[in-house]
Amino acid sequence: MILYNGEIYTMNSAKEIISGGYVEINEGKIISVGQGKPKNISQEDIDLEGKILLPGFVDLHTHMGLMNSGVGIEGEDFNEDSEPVTPQMRVVDAINPCDITFEEARNAGVTTVAVSPGSTNPIAGNVVAIKTLGRCADKMVVREIGMKFALGENPKMTFLTKEETPITRMATTALIRETLTKAQKYQIQLMRASDPEYDEPEYDIKLESLIPLLEGEVKAHFHCHRADDIFTALRISKEFNITPVLVHCTEGHMIADELSNCEAIVGPIISDRSKPELTNVSLENAHILKENGVKVAVCTDHSEVPIQYLSLSAGLTMRGGTDRYSALESITCVPAKIGGIYDKVGSIEKGKDADLCVFSGSPLDVLSEPNMVMINGKIVK
Repeated sequence: MILYNGEIYTMNSAKEIISGGYVEINEGKIISVGQGKPKNISQEDIDLEGKILLPGFVDLHTHMGLMNSGVGIEGEDFNEDSEPVTPQMRVVDAINPCDITFEEARNAGVTTVAVSPGSTNPIAGNVVAIKTLGRCADKMVVREIGMKFALGENPKMTFLTKEETPITRMATTALIRETLTKAQKYQIQLMRASDPEYDEPEYDIKLESLIPLLEGEVKAHFHCHRADDIFTALRISKEFNITPVLVHCTEGHMIADELSNCEAIVGPIISDRSKPELTNVSLENAHILKENGVKVAVCTDHSEVPIQYLSLSAGLTMRGGTDRYSALESITCVPAKIGGIYDKVGSIEKGKDADLCVFSGSPLDVLSEPNMVMINGKIVK
């Protein structure tokens, strides 16, 4: 299939925009991108009639499928707060792809999301990137991308009512530090076990689950709003040589000069000051962070903000000073790069998955919705 006569925002490293361009697709992959009308156009090929063609949108922080729509506690599966440290939790075991929000995501052009456990636990479980098309979560997974950590109010307030540690920021961090230290020692014991002089350690599923993080295969996704919590995330990351992603980063604009070269997922943008650590929420956050060298993605934190408002959220950052192209980057190539899935999605380039969306107006406008959405080369809207 060939999509032609479009204004293609490739969102590649060269920031290339191709007027009157085409994209050729075969077996779910992009096999060529170019300018002009290709030869041998067939009836199955699509004339975009000058419309805007973008890569499918990527939301790098959601709880998609973990909190089912229209139900109460029986459909909530994103916070295992029976104990504070649960790195062994795998979100794929709780994702419900048949929840209506996946259809709403597709209809809004959101083709890939990261699904994360909730933020009540200091260490909550793994984070996976999945496509928004499918019936079986296993087949939707792009790859595992992170381990979820939480700092600040959420763990404090959750375990305060249970009369269990942690009830302070000190205790939250101490639990994280203790667990990562144990995981490091477990990792060393496993490596030594290749020598006949050493025995393998007794299997520990919690510590085993943290090895990909310690080996740099995935990143540490830190829920952190307040400036001091952001610094704690960076402190822990430095101590254990892990790569942090600052999720929410609400007060990042207050310390932006200290965060250059960091990675942040900002949002939810459409939000009120619902708790004390959101006191300094600002629409200027994304812009100020980017101006100070931070790699910035925008998220909905679905279901805090419904997934279909991802592009609107990115558009609202323009009120705070973000330019239009950077706003588009924050929901395409940048989250894909932060998530370690840019080899698959986030731009329109040869060899990548054919995840695409077509707009007749500005993708960031409140009145705009995709004319067409494609995932893995299949038209889904």
